[in-house]
Amino acid sequence: MRRSTLGHSAVEITELSFGASGIGNLYTPVGPDDAAATVDAAWDVGIRAFDTAPHYGLGLAERRLGEALRARPRDAYTLSTKVGRLLEPCPVAGDDLAHGFAVRADHRRVWDFSADGVLRSIEDSLRRLGLDRVDVVHLHDPDDHAEAAFRHAYPALERLRAEGVVGAVGAGMNQAAMLARFLRDTDVDAVLCAGRYTLLDQSALTDLLPEAQARGKSVVVGGVFNSGLLADPRPGAHYDYTTAPPHLVAHALRLKETAERHGVPLRAAALHYSLGHPAVAGVLTGARSAAEVRDTAELLATPVPAALFDELRAEGLLPDTPQRAPKAPGGAGAAPR
Repeated sequence: MRRSTLGHSAVEITELSFGASGIGNLYTPVGPDDAAATVDAAWDVGIRAFDTAPHYGLGLAERRLGEALRARPRDAYTLSTKVGRLLEPCPVAGDDLAHGFAVRADHRRVWDFSADGVLRSIEDSLRRLGLDRVDVVHLHDPDDHAEAAFRHAYPALERLRAEGVVGAVGAGMNQAAMLARFLRDTDVDAVLCAGRYTLLDQSALTDLLPEAQARGKSVVVGGVFNSGLLADPRPGAHYDYTTAPPHLVAHALRLKETAERHGVPLRAAALHYSLGHPAVAGVLTGARSAAEVRDTAELLATPVPAALFDELRAEGLLPDTPQRAPKAPGGAGAAPR
């Protein structure tokens, strides 16, 4: 599996990263054995980059991911987590489904982008993971906390990087504009952008991706299926966590029709498109089962002809953008460690 370094750091990721929100019981429960098998499958297909956050399942994703990785050689993989939400114990008052996770609400999230909050969040994450370090730390969803994130949280991460406590720092959000500002105004190594460079939404092309390319920084793209519409385009499908409007369903169906004329599943086209920009170091995909992990790996191995994207541009379904040449099946790449 192809590897890339994050910006100018020495931290490497594989072109597929494993996102742990699913094993944190996103929407519905995942049993502990299934969670462990999901991480094992990610390892077996060559994934060596794993991403989590305190937010996912009120710490459950970190606990499960750490348990699954603990027996692996620590230098053989890259681990990222996030800061910005501290978890405070509270009396159990039902479930956490209001935040999207099927777990007991025995903690509450407290926004904290202070320097002390960053340090405490990392310490808490390491305790839940049961590991002695993380390689990458992202500021998580600082949309409504920009001043604190830029003035306090980012400088704290920069100090930790300078001290060698972490290897790379960044920010992870569902928007592109503020991530572009992080690239302009700080020295982040990479940003994690969910849902903004896909077959349906190319808003990251406005400033984020050109900024990253010009500065030699990396973008990791999440949400490549836009919450499901690009996985199964139909009325009632989800787009960005809510029901997709009819015009987007129609757009996705046109994408699917064109992809299938080239013998390519729409999901494979979506995955390869998000990987194609020169500034993109990799894509982050979640999974709730070993089968889902293997399915994503098969999509990565699916040949996607350049003619498909050429036709989508000719039909006005995609803008003109720089793309890497599609990878040949079985193409050369660094072997997983």
